[in-house]
Amino acid sequence: MATPSDKLAQSLAALKSFQDAGVVAIRATNLTRVHRERLLKNGFIREVMKGWYIPVRPDGSAGETTDWYASFWPFCGAYLSERFGDEWCLGAEHSLALHTGHWTVPRQLLVRASRGGNKPTGLLHGTSIFDVRLEVPAAGDTEVIDGMRVMRLPAALIVCSPGHFASHPVEMRAALAMVADASDVLTRLLAGGHSSIAGRLAGAFRNIGRARMADMITETMRAAGYTISETDPFNDRPPVAIGTRQTSPAVNRLRMTWGLMREDVLARFPKPPGLPSDVAGYLRRVEDAYAADAYNSLSIEGYRVSADLIERVRSGDWNPEDARDREHRDALAARGYWQAFQQVKKSVGRILAGKNAGDVAQDDHGAWYRELFGPSIVAGILKPADLAGYRNGPVYIRQSMHVPPRSEAVRELMPALFDQLREESEPAVRVVLGHFFFVYIHPYFDGNGRMGRFLMNAMMASGGYPWTVIPLAERARYMAALETASVHQDIKPFAAFLAELVKRRKNEAQR
Repeated sequence: MATPSDKLAQSLAALKSFQDAGVVAIRATNLTRVHRERLLKNGFIREVMKGWYIPVRPDGSAGETTDWYASFWPFCGAYLSERFGDEWCLGAEHSLALHTGHWTVPRQLLVRASRGGNKPTGLLHGTSIFDVRLEVPAAGDTEVIDGMRVMRLPAALIVCSPGHFASHPVEMRAALAMVADASDVLTRLLAGGHSSIAGRLAGAFRNIGRARMADMITETMRAAGYTISETDPFNDRPPVAIGTRQTSPAVNRLRMTWGLMREDVLARFPKPPGLPSDVAGYLRRVEDAYAADAYNSLSIEGYRVSADLIERVRSGDWNPEDARDREHRDALAARGYWQAFQQVKKSVGRILAGKNAGDVAQDDHGAWYRELFGPSIVAGILKPADLAGYRNGPVYIRQSMHVPPRSEAVRELMPALFDQLREESEPAVRVVLGHFFFVYIHPYFDGNGRMGRFLMNAMMASGGYPWTVIPLAERARYMAALETASVHQDIKPFAAFLAELVKRRKNEAQR
């Protein structure tokens, strides 16, 4: 007779068959009632709406959002395809977001469908789908990106609401910069007789420095007999020059967002003290900060570390062959943190010697990461290949609506980030935006928070700011500020938070 464990194993095997096939949205009819009820009871699936489920981790808390945010896009794609077949696509605004690599989970996903119900369908954690009964663009004007049916870029630019240009300037400029030739939009403008839209797009292209494309649109439309008045739909000029050569939309987004955020940082951050004359003294203070930094940084990531463990690691009383350390993930993390800290301190020394902070970070961050996870290699938990470079797959941040860029984009974004650090003249901007964009990109499967804080403190040194610890007690505020910056592109709370810590650290040093 089968035991309860045997029965659960059978149900898990059924669930695994879906996961092996890449299925995220599981319909009630895909599982027998017995399997479904057993998996629900044991916390391995969760109901999203009547008759639809997603796999979840059984150890997640009641309010855990990570499984849902990680499942949001594939679930929506599967659900919409099941409901509407091919007769649906995302609205223009969400289509443009995906074209530019912006996969943040929206509160409400707007969908065009010929059989749409003109009402929202509630999902988990306050998210929803609103399917609007509208004609779906012709097959030539739609495409599928990672399971989501979207409008092709030119069609989306034409249909996009005028106000979206001003309310989402970074996204819209990045989308416009993706258009390789005016003919991509002209064909559709002429076919539809869209003279007012043509004037808006011409003004938008001129705003980003594509004057030839703007002229081609206006001259061609006039030659075809249309009266056209060029209007600029943006409220301002781009914060940075947008090159005429094809550039990754993700890189364009980073550069423009950096340009928009830097003034908010400068308005809140204290002036830099400048490189210290006593380099040895600065490095001693960095070393003095190690214990507090290790405890707080590791604890923020959920590791349980004690003063005893930190001291054993510092003194070398740590042995990967010892059972208490070999089997203790916290000890491995603490030892890796110590090794990485020593590498970062060397990088700080180079910066204090006058080396460009961006160059040092680009040259050295790989060594920081290898040291951070070196003990896990020694213990056999990770393979050496795991430290080969940036991630090669998707990654999700616990409790965050922000979905980090695709792995292909990471390889373009990281050099762009170091270019920004290299070219940035203000140390405060390097501190705040260096940390923010590192964790926004999330270039590794693990360790991004610790690496982001190491990068932050290396940039602190570039302005003579003290090594600054982000306290565990402030974790909620810290994570909320990063979420606001990632999801709403508002850096002000994060800049104010770090500025407060720097001022506090300065006051402590003066006592």
